Amino acid sequence: MCVCFRLGSYIYLYCSLPITSLVLAGGFGSYMLAMDQRTYDLIGPDYPGNRAIDVKNPSLGWMIGFMFVVSFLGLFSLVALRKVMVIDYKLTYPSGTATAMLINSFHTTTGAELADKQVRCLGKYLSISFLWNCFKWFFSGVGDSCGFDNFPSLGLTAFKNTFYFDFSPTYIGCGLICPHIVNCSTLLGAIISWGFLWPYISTKAGEWYPANLGNNDFNGLYGYKVFISVAVILGDGLYNLIKIIYTTIKEIMNARSKQGRLPIGGIQDDDEGSKLSEEEKFRNKIFINDSIPAWLAGSGYVGLAAISTATVPMIFPQLKWYLVLSAYIVAPLLAFCNSYGTGLTDWSLASTYGKIGLFIFASWIGQNGGVIAGLAACGVMMSIVSTAADLMQDFKTGYLTLSSPRSMFVSQLIGTALGCVIAPLTFWLYWTAFDIGNPDGMFKAPYAVIFREMSILGVEGFSALPQHCLAICCGFFVAALVINLLRDVTPKNVSKFIPIPMAMAIPFYIGAYFAIDMFVGTVILFVWERVNRKECDDFSGAVASGLICGDGIWTVPSAILSILRIDPPICMYFKPSLAS
Repeated sequence: MCVCFRLGSYIYLYCSLPITSLVLAGGFGSYMLAMDQRTYDLIGPDYPGNRAIDVKNPSLGWMIGFMFVVSFLGLFSLVALRKVMVIDYKLTYPSGTATAMLINSFHTTTGAELADKQVRCLGKYLSISFLWNCFKWFFSGVGDSCGFDNFPSLGLTAFKNTFYFDFSPTYIGCGLICPHIVNCSTLLGAIISWGFLWPYISTKAGEWYPANLGNNDFNGLYGYKVFISVAVILGDGLYNLIKIIYTTIKEIMNARSKQGRLPIGGIQDDDEGSKLSEEEKFRNKIFINDSIPAWLAGSGYVGLAAISTATVPMIFPQLKWYLVLSAYIVAPLLAFCNSYGTGLTDWSLASTYGKIGLFIFASWIGQNGGVIAGLAACGVMMSIVSTAADLMQDFKTGYLTLSSPRSMFVSQLIGTALGCVIAPLTFWLYWTAFDIGNPDGMFKAPYAVIFREMSILGVEGFSALPQHCLAICCGFFVAALVINLLRDVTPKNVSKFIPIPMAMAIPFYIGAYFAIDMFVGTVILFVWERVNRKECDDFSGAVASGLICGDGIWTVPSAILSILRIDPPICMYFKPSLAS
């Protein structure tokens, strides 16, 4: 298991991933396009709050500059907490775990017989997942409303509330990797939100908020979904962050003190630590010894924040320096929350945090430049929380593959630097060659209109939110704190059944379908454990990794088909029978 033996794979992996992640975090299909003249014209000058002065067209120079001054901060924001997230909390990071198992399958030198069986198992389920996605494609039609991804397996009424099984190998695999309590927590959150809360609030349309609003209008149900889910996430994240700080101070004050139980696995005490396998002890030793100094992470974040605070207002004069500074003060908390949630469920909510930043800063500035400032703040937040979660995901991969954390971090820096140039250049090629944003064209960019309308609404401030939204948010925030407290003060045989608020909050915003997929995975794992525990321990990870990787590999031919404008031949959809 020599680290040098795998160096080529790691350099490619950890340099290339930041480049691809910057395409999403860079907002080239959302907040950045929302600033341009085409989106302004598409919404129309008669739209209330849509002013011609609130326009900033893309330019290669400012886009590259903006990427450079905001994209690196996320890498430094959580480096100091990597041990807590990966070793102490034992967060799963399903995609990172699946990637690690795929890499390990090519470089195994011990346990040859078992390893050979695991590799064959991984390859088998990778092929099944890939071929299943290929099969699904033929029925998915044009758009996103057809096919097995929209199969009303629990009935059409439940389907309208996102309760359906969408046959996703990725999230079935996540269910096989994640602890049972995580999968059950996501399902419970889906039942609370999409089973009761959102249907109830929907009955208040016309009373609490105007009826017949768009699906992405903060004035309506969408506002409840975004802010309530974020309230739960912030409550959980804030509790655990304060707990980490308290424990750290306590250890400094008293070296003999033991850290309290943590949400998933906790830091092992002496008797638990003695039960660790030799392999796990070796992984922990390498991951901790090859550390990145905390002073480097802290000084790097402060230094980059200072440079960005001075530079971003030059690019966006509407976003004053003190607003940028305030964003960087709260960004590490949001980055922690997003990384924690990604570790539990494999779902990054970077765009959600970006929308919160958009709304808050647009309302803070108001009519005089609030639209552009809100969109720019959205970019700052999305970049930080997205890169932080991606880095922690990669640290999990590195931990399982015995990679050097320092080498990984340097590779991430190199990949991010390349992405800051490659992503804007690629976008610029499309921008100059095609009519980006044209609703009748090839690249419609529908999120550009949505983000601009959000920012226009955000200028009105929190008064634009629907009735009782903030009060409900406060209630869920407190509930998240109380649930976490109960997990810490109750006996272990009781606390293991108490749900995790962060996992519960993800389906509040995303939908119930992925929670159902993960629950199917956990049911399969539960039955497998009861039927043959040893076989489950040996092969469940390989099965999960194969399902996740096969699904991911299919995105390549799927993207090629999309670029070549080859549409699926069949649109399979469902409707009520005439008899009903």
